[in-house]
Parts: sequence; structure tokens; C-alpha cells
Amino acid sequence: MQTASVKEIRDELKQRSPKELLEICLRMSRFKKDNKELLTYLLFEADDEAKYIEGIKKGMEEEFSQINTTSYYYIRKSVRKILNQAKKQIRYSQKKETEVEILLCFCSLLKSLQPGFNRSIRLQNVYQRQLERIKKVVSGLHEDLQYDYQLEIEAL
Repeated sequence: MQTASVKEIRDELKQRSPKELLEICLRMSRFKKDNKELLTYLLFEADDEAKYIEGIKKGMEEEFSQINTTSYYYIRKSVRKILNQAKKQIRYSQKKETEVEILLCFCSLLKSLQPGFNRSIRLQNVYQRQLERIKKVVSGLHEDLQYDYQLEIEAL
């Protein structure tokens, strides 16, 4: 089976009734956890972005507190898992401010992790890549937001 393009899907969805669209959405939600998470964001959390960000931050803090710190291997593995979850949640929102807030929180939690990440070059690289990503996103924001976020970046 060949996958249809986004334009073809959009045109087909325009021709469907609201009841059919509802059935399609519900059927999609059964197949993949990502689809269900995206629908949850769109239906329940998109209206209050600040609450969404706070929920993500609390989840990241909880995940960081549960990291097995006996070996840098386990730390790296856990940090990558947390970062992948954060990036997935950033994709749901598609707002640059949300991306910056979540990545700043991730970097600050990684920096405060004990034992320090300075002894692992791979963890240092993860930290540096996320800082560069934050700087790139901040450069496209409004000037007032750029100044505020720049202060937070310098604090890291």
C-alpha cells in the first residue's frame, strides 16, 4: 500500500462528514500511543500551554530523580530517554516558547544531576547540543523574549 500525501489526505478529509471524522480519529487513537498522546494534547491541553509546560517539567524532574547513578552508562541511557520524551512533547505543541522552556528545564536538571555530567564527554555533548538548539530557537523569537531567555541561558 502506498501512503497518500498530506494534500490528498486533506482533500479527502474535507469531503467527509463530522461523524466520519470522529470515527477516523477514534480509530487512529487505537493504533499508536503517539496518536493518542497527540489527540490528548489537542483536546485537553492545547488551551492552557503554561499548565502543559508545568506538567512536562514535573514529569522530567521525577524522571531525573529516578535515574540510576551507579554508572555513567545508565545515566546516559536515562538522559537520552528523558530527552526523547521531551522532544516528542515539544512536537505536539509546535510553539517555540514551549520548546525553549522545556529544553531550558532539561539543561538545568542535567546540570544539577549528581554525579556531575562533566566527567562524561557524551553527556557534555548532549548538554551542549541542547544549548545550541535553545540558542537557535531563541534567535527566532520576539526581542523581549530573546532577552529574557538569553539571561536564563547565561545562568546555565
